[in-house]
Amino acid sequence: MKQFRFFFIAITFLFFACSKGGDTTSSTPTPTPTPPAAEAAVAFSVNVDPGTGNILGVVGTSQPINVKVSSAIPASGITISVIVTKDVDNSTVFSTSTSSVAADNNFTITGLTPGVLCTANVLVTSKSTLTNSKALSFKLAAK
Repeated sequence: MKQFRFFFIAITFLFFACSKGGDTTSSTPTPTPTPPAAEAAVAFSVNVDPGTGNILGVVGTSQPINVKVSSAIPASGITISVIVTKDVDNSTVFSTSTSSVAADNNFTITGLTPGVLCTANVLVTSKSTLTNSKALSFKLAAK
């Protein structure tokens, strides 16, 4: 029995003596991912914008416009909305919305009534960052 106790104690010491304690392994820390670059602010112009306080005189009942995006266009594209309303009662005369990845975008505003003052609202919004948008308004009236 004494031999068995001695054997049991010896095995216990050998077990704890063979632990991996003290070995160090160098682990490489995971690098912090770089956040994506911020999107350029949307910038555009409309070729027929008469400027603040001026009214664009339209001959006939339609007016072609070109929305030219001058900022970098996001990879996912942009949405361009054109809404024309009558100033008298705020009713919608013309409305369209389109997706694009091009810098030049042509639209034709239709449904204008001679002698009725209208406001055209053009909104360009990034598809990937909805808060990245710019709006432009101008007055127009058919003669």
